[in-house]
Parts: sequence; C-alpha cells; structure tokens
Amino acid sequence: MKKQGYYYVETLGCQMNAHDSERIAGVLEEMGYKPCSEEEALEGKADIFAINTCAVRENASNKLYGHVSQLWEIKRKNNPDMIIAVGGCLAQKDKENMVKRAPDVDVVFGTYNLQGLPKLIKKAQKTRKAQVEILPRLVQFPSELSAARQSKHSAWISISMGCNNTCTYCIVPSLRGRERDRRIGDVLSEVEEVVANGAKEITFLGQNVNTYGSEFGDRGLFAKLLRKMADYEKDGLKRVRFTSPHPAAFTEDVVLAMAETPNVMPSLHMPLQSGSDKVLREMRRSYKSERFLNILKMVRQNIPDAAVTTDIIVGFPGETEEDFQETLRVVEEARFASAYTFQYSIRPGTLAGAREDQIPKEIVQERFERLLELQNKITLEQQKTFEGKTVEVMVNSNHGRKDNQQKELTLSGYTRDARLTHFVVSEGTKLIPGDLVNVEVNHAAPYHLVGTLK
Repeated sequence: MKKQGYYYVETLGCQMNAHDSERIAGVLEEMGYKPCSEEEALEGKADIFAINTCAVRENASNKLYGHVSQLWEIKRKNNPDMIIAVGGCLAQKDKENMVKRAPDVDVVFGTYNLQGLPKLIKKAQKTRKAQVEILPRLVQFPSELSAARQSKHSAWISISMGCNNTCTYCIVPSLRGRERDRRIGDVLSEVEEVVANGAKEITFLGQNVNTYGSEFGDRGLFAKLLRKMADYEKDGLKRVRFTSPHPAAFTEDVVLAMAETPNVMPSLHMPLQSGSDKVLREMRRSYKSERFLNILKMVRQNIPDAAVTTDIIVGFPGETEEDFQETLRVVEEARFASAYTFQYSIRPGTLAGAREDQIPKEIVQERFERLLELQNKITLEQQKTFEGKTVEVMVNSNHGRKDNQQKELTLSGYTRDARLTHFVVSEGTKLIPGDLVNVEVNHAAPYHLVGTLK
C-alpha cells in the first residue's frame, strides 16, 4: 500500500502570490497529497516542498537560494525523496539559471503554468533530474484551477493577470506579462462558488483592478462588477474589497459604485509612490500629485468614512531633498490611514536600476525614518478618533490569547475600513471566523485598536 504523501507551500510576496499558492495547493491535493504544517515540513515530512517566489525586492533572490540550501540539508537527512519545487516571479525571472545556482531544486515553473506542475513533479520523481518549464504567455488562468483556500470565510478572487504599465522601478510586467482580463461570467461564477461554500468576504485581485474590462472594450466593467456584488449580500456576502487600483485610471464611476453598494467596504488602497511630480514622471506613473489628491477628495466627498492606505517609495534615483519634501507635503494633506513605505532597491532589468544617480543608502535611510515618523503620527491621530466608539468587526480568528487571571479571551478581526482590532470576550463565548460583532473601542495603538465585545 502506497504511503500517504504530504506537501507544504511557502509563499513569498503579495496577495496575488498568496492566491496563486492556494491554486498550487489545490493542484497538489488533486494529485493525492495532503497538507502538513511548516514545522512538519522542516522536519522532513513534506514530500513536495513548493516555494512560490516574489521578485519585487532586492533581497528576494538571496533569501530564496539560502532557503533552498537549508531544504537540501533537510532532504538529505530526513526525506531523500522530497521534491523541492520553485515557482512564481523569481522562477520566471531566473529560469534555467536557477538550477545552475541551486542544483538542489527539482522543479522550476513559471507564473503562467501552474497547471503543468503535476507533470513536472512526476517527471522529476521518475528521472531524478531537474525539470524546468517557463511558458512565455498565459495559457490558462490560475483561477480556473482547483484551490485549497487558506480561509473559509474570506476569499481572494483574481479578475486579471499582468500589467500594461511601464513603471521604471518595477519588474512585474516583464514577469507576469501584459494585462489579461477574466470574463465577468467566470468571475461571477467564482463569487457564487465561494459564497455558497461559506465565504462572507471577498477581495478582488489584479495588478491594476480599475482597468479591468479594457481587453473587452468596456472600461466601466470594474464599477459594474462592484455593483453586481449587492446581489450576493442576501446569500451571505457581507464584505467586498479590492486591490490595487492605479491613480491614472481611477474614475468617478468606481467611487460611486463603492459608495452606493452596501457590501463594498469603505477602504481603498491606492499607491502614491511619490509626492514629487518630477519623480512620478521619471517613474512613469502617468499622474501628478494634484490628480492623486483630487481622487482622495472625490472619495471622501462620497464616502466620508473611507480609510485610504498607500505605498510610497523613498530614495528613487535622482530624488532630491525638495522632491522628498513634496512627498511629505502630500502625505500630510492626504491623511492616509496607513502607508507601506519602502526604501528603493535596484531591480536588475528595470530602467531605474540602470541609472547612475542612485541615492546613497544613508540618505535614503534618513528620509525613510522621517517619512515613517510623519505617517505614524497621522495614523495614531486617526486611530485615536475611534476611542469610545463602537465598530463592526469581522472575526478573523477564534484562537484567542487567554488571560488566565480574568478568564477572558482576546480575539482579533478587522473593521469595515480594514483596521485590525483586538477585543476581549468572556471564556466560553462562541465565535467563529467570519462572524460579525460589535466592539467598543477602549484604546487605540498605531497599528491596531483594542476593545471589548458589546
């Protein structure tokens, strides 16, 4: 009798990668493998150890190859038959060179051929030779594959793949290709499926969600998709989110769809990247800071309680102190709920990476710290406005931290505008992930709220 096989999928990178990992897991389960924990995998239980990689940050490559070396030691000592499979953006980028740099890798697959993983694994098991398959273009949307979803109450749904923008700092378009849109009927079928299986929250994913439909000649399709979500509220779909829109393509119909569709949440993540028009132009972002701020005004006029988050890059090549001051000015005016701030890092193969006017590390670090100080101040000021108020929280975990003296549990979840909230419940309170509860906020910290169940 053949022994049960096990797999583990490690995800590096963004939500798009995390969603692709659910599809990788689904493919492996269709092959007959069962999931094991990270701890079990690192002890050698996993027969398939898949790593879904990211290539956005400079240290992604070094991190991966160091990790593969560790896995080889685990394989050698505990499970000689373990297959080490590497996919995702870094696999797409490095291609055959990955096997040269890491001969311990058994399978290399790209962002376009998740469906080909079973064939590659079986061939690697049979021949004991590394298998590499990187397709040059999308053949099948990953969303058409089975998924082993990480959550029952919350689901990611991809509406497009790839990107038509040419931002000079970004390597993603060259790895995931030009934008390809899923047909809205396929998207709605997946929404119906996950809601029927108990999902109460969905997040639409795309490199640029607000250009969804351009491939079909319908630039208003994303707003129509958001409005369509109202039809599923009666079936249990309580919250709809999306990430990420591009400011250059942001239109009023999307704002109105957000404002007028009850289960579309008042939260918006829209990357700024820089407040300097000169830097934005050199980044090829196709908008100016005034355009960005006007979008925020439009959002807040129609959705007064909207929380807006963003991405900002500090130290882009050629950025002057005056450019950086413009970023601080825009951040001060924008009043972001939070910001993901990054120090610029060179990505080989990008136009910005080839520039000679790179900013010295110590200057980038000093600017980064000033930006972080300003944004943390703004975030805390916003968080403090919730003290004493009651907020609706969707429970994210029922594995709470217990206070042994007071016999209480601390659970966690997110508000409608996506603020992490920890709240106390009495021992024995029956709550499961996906439940909606009212929480009275007692204390606000920079990155979370603290309250009690009402």
